[in-house]
Amino acid sequence: MNMYMMKSAAAMAMVGMLTVSLPVQAALMDTETVIEQTVQSAASVQQRLDVSTFLTRADVQQQMQTLGVSPQQAMERVAALSDSEIAKLHADLPDAAAGGDIFGVLIFVFVVLLITDILGLTKVFPFTRSMHR
Repeated sequence: MNMYMMKSAAAMAMVGMLTVSLPVQAALMDTETVIEQTVQSAASVQQRLDVSTFLTRADVQQQMQTLGVSPQQAMERVAALSDSEIAKLHADLPDAAAGGDIFGVLIFVFVVLLITDILGLTKVFPFTRSMHR
């Protein structure tokens, strides 16, 4: 009787393993695609680091507080941006850092925070009404 139960358990385990492994497919990727994805990922990480470093500057934090945005909320929002949004923001950084005019970058961050508030994803500004209730 004990041998019969072991065989039954082994058969059920085998059926379970086969059922779980059926939908898995593997595909080959060429070297260029892997390298391109790795370079894009590294560039995105570097851009996020550059933007975060920019937002830690004292003059930038002072301007954000003047606009009513806490630096912590801005950092969290930057972390939530997509790669394309980070690329756009990163492209604007050299002008703001070199010229000392951070107003454009701060307005961009302010607009992103405002949009996420209106969509109901965050609650940063008390004067917005979210679309989701």
